[in-house]
Amino acid sequence: MKEDYSEKVLLQGLARNDKKAVETIYKDNYTSIQSLIINNNGTADDAKDIFQEAMIVLYEKARSGSFELNCLIKTYLYSVSRRLWLKRLQQSSRYSGDIGHAEAIVPVEDDIEEHARRDSEFDMMDKAISSLGEPCRSLLEAFYLQKKNMQEIASGFGYTNAENAKTQKYKCLMRLKKIFFTHYKNGNSDE
Repeated sequence: MKEDYSEKVLLQGLARNDKKAVETIYKDNYTSIQSLIINNNGTADDAKDIFQEAMIVLYEKARSGSFELNCLIKTYLYSVSRRLWLKRLQQSSRYSGDIGHAEAIVPVEDDIEEHARRDSEFDMMDKAISSLGEPCRSLLEAFYLQKKNMQEIASGFGYTNAENAKTQKYKCLMRLKKIFFTHYKNGNSDE
């Protein structure tokens, strides 16, 4: 399987501290970790810190020589980042839940297949967003990732009012949905 081989090659490269392997892992995974952190009471700086910590965990595991990765690198980094972030939120009292309880409810090891399926869908969505083009991509990112309201989007993108921005957002969403489901139906997640 080509994907398993490239994952294995990336891990071996990471263990050797190969610059290209490190850059590839960073490029392929940082955005999803940043979204996780920012959408859960974090900042861009928090995301950088958590991602660095997760990369160090993966690096140390890869260097151990006895580490066998039973999921995608993306899934592993996401899981480690999520746990690190939950611990940090708990320590800073921004998260009131019991982290031990949360881990008992969502054991990462039991959800590998689900994570793999979601990884595939995220890859297809990423491709769909990449082929969406401007200004749609920026408009949807402003609304969903940066959590801007329609009035802020209207003034930032030069629309006459919030209602026009909302209409444009809807059109962009429909376009994204069409692109995504065309990829999804055709099973183009392995491109």
